[in-house]
Amino acid sequence: MLNFNPQLIIPELYMVGLLCILFVQSISDKLKDKIHWVPYAAFAGAFIALFSSGQSDIMFYNSYKIDGLSQFFKFVIFLGLAICSANAIRNRSLGKANHADYFFFMFMSSFGLLLLSSTVELFTIYISLELASYSLYILLPLRNNDPRAVEGAIKYALFGAVATAIGLYGISYIIAGHHTTYIHELATMGWSFSENPMALVGLGMFLLAFVYKLALFPFHFWAADVYQGASNETAAFAATLPKLGAIVILVRLMAFAPGVEVKTLLAIFAALSMTIGNLAALNQKDIKRLLGYSSVSHAGFIMLGLVAGGSYGLAAASYYGLVYMIMNLTIFWVITKLSDSGRNVYVSDLRGLYKSSPIMAFVLAVAAFALVGLPPTAGFTGKLFLLNSAWGEGFYWLVIVAALNTALAIYYYLNLVRHAYTLDEVVPAKIIISPAGKSIALALALGVLYLGILPHNIFSLLVRASSYLTF
Repeated sequence: MLNFNPQLIIPELYMVGLLCILFVQSISDKLKDKIHWVPYAAFAGAFIALFSSGQSDIMFYNSYKIDGLSQFFKFVIFLGLAICSANAIRNRSLGKANHADYFFFMFMSSFGLLLLSSTVELFTIYISLELASYSLYILLPLRNNDPRAVEGAIKYALFGAVATAIGLYGISYIIAGHHTTYIHELATMGWSFSENPMALVGLGMFLLAFVYKLALFPFHFWAADVYQGASNETAAFAATLPKLGAIVILVRLMAFAPGVEVKTLLAIFAALSMTIGNLAALNQKDIKRLLGYSSVSHAGFIMLGLVAGGSYGLAAASYYGLVYMIMNLTIFWVITKLSDSGRNVYVSDLRGLYKSSPIMAFVLAVAAFALVGLPPTAGFTGKLFLLNSAWGEGFYWLVIVAALNTALAIYYYLNLVRHAYTLDEVVPAKIIISPAGKSIALALALGVLYLGILPHNIFSLLVRASSYLTF
């Protein structure tokens, strides 16, 4: 039955209201640049999502589920959107583009991610994914007619079209094998190759559409070019929020406990992704391109929790989604503030940063330590949860590969810190950053430390939410 209760979807209705306002602004010459309210509105959405948690129900003919997992990801998406909006409020790379249009498509993509958090029917998941993706395709090339941005956007769109087509084709195999597209029904059915090979192959194909969003090997080729080509502000959004939508769907699907064939294949992809991503990042000079390959490596780490499965493994993957977003938005915040006229920032540009802006040097160091996985940062705690989950399920070889790759990543992440705390022969000019910019940077750094030191409450909540996904 329809079972529509508007009180359960207040975050989504709130986002629809914001989209209506941005649409009106985008078609009005007088209002199109009055967008200073946007970060505050997105931050308010995080509180709305937080206070709407604690309720559980299923609506819209069993295709839309409100539960602890969905509300957690809605809160994180709104929080990430608020940070991305604050980062992009003075985007100097848009040229003549309409600022209201820019934020309209950013919020529309986030709306698709909100829907992904609750959708529990395969075709509805596919439609929500496309809503989030098409809006992002429009955002990526908006960079003062920069050909690199257009090239990256074309690659992202082409690879995305192929990945989603494969995913849609996989749905047909699942229907042929199990005769339903509802997750709550699919979760009660067998997913071994011996029982139903067609359904398992279909599930594997459907997973590819979301593995692509994570930039997991071998669907990672777009990441470095997209990060490098997009404006700093757009790259911050593309590098973080879409991955949250992929993680929440992968968590729901891996709760099926699919056959060892799928888990083994994903584990191999994870090992290759960690290794190839780290090796490719070693020689990068453009920081955004370095972070692009870094994201390939982190996608492999997220897979540790997903292949482990169970409430602990799925909670670890969800927690690392939050950690990954905060770590990357922190370092992107520094990059954006250091960039003049929206240009790309290179590793050499960091030299002497501790003299020109001590606060930004500190925040950069915290973000880099977290991305490596050093204590007491969130990166360390998040990786510890992932390694524990994989070890507990017998993926010893994958844990060893992950540990070796963590050691490998130390070189290029701490190289950023080395440059920031190395003084050039010429003392660099002092960087002017607003008090608000410094305050948000420090808040992000403190968030990274908080998630590393006091993870228990959030992680326990995710374990409870994930326990309801496993059958």
